[in-house]
Amino acid sequence: MIHSKTAPSGMAVTPHHLASESALAVLREGGDAIEAMVAAAATIAVVYPHMNGLGGDGFWLIVPPDGDPIALDASGAAGSLADIAFYQGAEKIPHRGAKAALTVAGTVSGWAGALALSSGKLPLSRLLADATGYARAGFPVTDSQAAATRSKVHELADLPGFTDLFMPDGDVPPTGSRFIQPDLADTLSQLARHGLDSFYRGALAEKMAAEMSRLGMPITLTDLHQHQVKRRMPLRLRHDMGDIFNTPPPTQGVVSLAILGITNQLDMAQASEVQTLHRIVEATRLAFDLRDRHITDPRHMQQEAQSLLDPQRLAMMASQIDDARAMPGAEGKGPGDTVWMGVIDKNGLAVSFIQSIYHEFGSGVVLPGTGIVWQNRGAAFSLDPTHLLALAPGKQPFHTLNPAAARLKDGRTLVYGSMGGDGQPQTQAAIFTRYVMQGMPLQQCVTAPRWLLGRTWGESSDSLKLEGRFPQSTFDALSALGHQLEKLPDFSEAVGHAGAIVRHASGMLEGASDPRSDGSAAGF
Repeated sequence: MIHSKTAPSGMAVTPHHLASESALAVLREGGDAIEAMVAAAATIAVVYPHMNGLGGDGFWLIVPPDGDPIALDASGAAGSLADIAFYQGAEKIPHRGAKAALTVAGTVSGWAGALALSSGKLPLSRLLADATGYARAGFPVTDSQAAATRSKVHELADLPGFTDLFMPDGDVPPTGSRFIQPDLADTLSQLARHGLDSFYRGALAEKMAAEMSRLGMPITLTDLHQHQVKRRMPLRLRHDMGDIFNTPPPTQGVVSLAILGITNQLDMAQASEVQTLHRIVEATRLAFDLRDRHITDPRHMQQEAQSLLDPQRLAMMASQIDDARAMPGAEGKGPGDTVWMGVIDKNGLAVSFIQSIYHEFGSGVVLPGTGIVWQNRGAAFSLDPTHLLALAPGKQPFHTLNPAAARLKDGRTLVYGSMGGDGQPQTQAAIFTRYVMQGMPLQQCVTAPRWLLGRTWGESSDSLKLEGRFPQSTFDALSALGHQLEKLPDFSEAVGHAGAIVRHASGMLEGASDPRSDGSAAGF
């Protein structure tokens, strides 16, 4: 099912129904929201392999029923061999191949870091059981995976291990065919036996490091040994409707909060559809400029991220929005394939989580004997040594990833998010504005037509893209305001795979999953 309401027992929303069911099964067995999310994260790493995996990064936003939320940064830094000289002769870091696979994969450390905060008692072998089973026995190929393989095979077919894993019969596996990953099943079994830390410090780490060296990746065993998940203070926006939380740098969580902070200065509750889109798009342009001037590895930032959300700054930015005219275009950061997932358990513990390998299939490099597809997140670095995002060994790259949550003044708790590069903060703004400010039913606001300014999954231009379900009058009105428009299909993955769960003040849970994905909202 897509939409779900339930009494206070537990609920999960993910973009693949098998991951939702993995989370739900853990909740039924008495596990908490963190344990359920680890199970879902492992399963979706298997069944949505073009979007995320063990070779990627993750970010957690954990919201207890009382007390301060916690953010976990499970993203990896550039390898010790990844300096500008490593790319001598290149104008930019490639998006595919061994030189694109330049950062440590952090997501498994995030699973471990989150479980250290869990009050649950389920063994790791149980949490990884579904994922291991799907990797070994197989699962049906989604249309999303088949389409991504078809569209990118020309870039990836010659990369180490890609064809063997993703085109085992020499062709793109059709939708509905059985897809197996025996090497990944063995890797998951090793993690279940030896612990998640063995990904960084143990026999598995030694095996991966040896293959990295052989393939020419700039990551060493020492880099794996030195990686640790980081516990951070979430960013907070004090909104008229309550407190909204997001993840700090190196993510663009500040963008998502700035958009909502800017539009909070405007009358969004009474805004028409055209006004809603125009104001959010204009706020997005301003927030992107803020991002591009400030956000990088937090150790290299010149200004504290929370200060970028100062109410006076946001009010000044809001004053720059003209309801009668669009601003000049903003340049996007590019596409990003990701999965957002949410879980709330019977005790009100809420988790907003995101996991990614950056572009579809990441670097395209599959570490031999492991089934692990390595991310290309380091392609976000610049080879210009004077740039804010200049590459340096041990530096964290910029991340579009940012899971969101809110505690509303009326007692509701909301976790929400989406995949989709530049589209993530825009989709978050659409969901929050439609649901919280304008009173649209939760599932309706996730299903409703969305838009994208900039670049994301499958899109490379910086125009304002609208799904085709918007009425022609909306296209005409936005064009008259000066927006450069493109029309997307009626239901387009370019605007992301969104989802949300609300815990109402009564304790009742409500979830919504995106029909653009293969997911579900599952509760009991």
